[in-house]
Amino acid sequence: MTIDVHTPDCLASASDAPLLQARNSAAFWAATGRARGHRVIRRRGFLAVVGDERAGLRVLIQKPDLRREEVAEITELAILAAGPVDAEDPFSSTDLSHLGMRTWQMPIMLRQPGAVAEPAMNVVRVRSEEGLRAAERVVIAAFELARFEPYRGGEMFPTALIHQPGVDVFVVSVDGEIAGACVIVVEGGFGSHYWVGTSQAFRSGGVGRAVMVGSLAPMAGLPVTLTASRLGRPLYESLGFAATTASTWWSSH
Repeated sequence: MTIDVHTPDCLASASDAPLLQARNSAAFWAATGRARGHRVIRRRGFLAVVGDERAGLRVLIQKPDLRREEVAEITELAILAAGPVDAEDPFSSTDLSHLGMRTWQMPIMLRQPGAVAEPAMNVVRVRSEEGLRAAERVVIAAFELARFEPYRGGEMFPTALIHQPGVDVFVVSVDGEIAGACVIVVEGGFGSHYWVGTSQAFRSGGVGRAVMVGSLAPMAGLPVTLTASRLGRPLYESLGFAATTASTWWSSH
């Protein structure tokens, strides 16, 4: 069975993907920053979320042509950061090598509006504190986020996150246990996925596909982007995503 939708005249080209990903990532991290009570800085060419010693600093490049003063401000924020520094440049045009951080690239993938298959497992939108804590634990373990260990409930996914406009958290359960999770964000008529993770005990069992399919359903009528890891790319391609351009990431850890 598929979940059919009316597909609007709202397609996106591959050349649109970096800007769509940049705008959506900024919306997601601004929402995360607000939910955590962290400072959100908005500039013409970037958005930054200034977190504490565990969450660190997150920088989202928003333009391919950052001005000298914008790069200088990012540099100062990185030097003064209380914790780890992470920067995402969907345009792969800003050089942050002077900060001495490791760097790598991942493809931005784009899915055009279209019908979505029904998930083979039980996928639900998180509405409760209990569900959010379960999703949080799955994501921290799946992405090996040592910065959030020892675990403090609500630090990564505060309860306020699921009340931010356009933000939803989904989980998939197997035999009553939360086995996978992800976050979706809809902003300006476009969607994106974040933190698509599966518990190690349930890997290679279809959990990742189920949570992707279940979370795609409410965005089936929209163009959707994501940034893919090497391991995740085959799954995303099988769901209709196509690689467009490379996004450059920088990290101090």
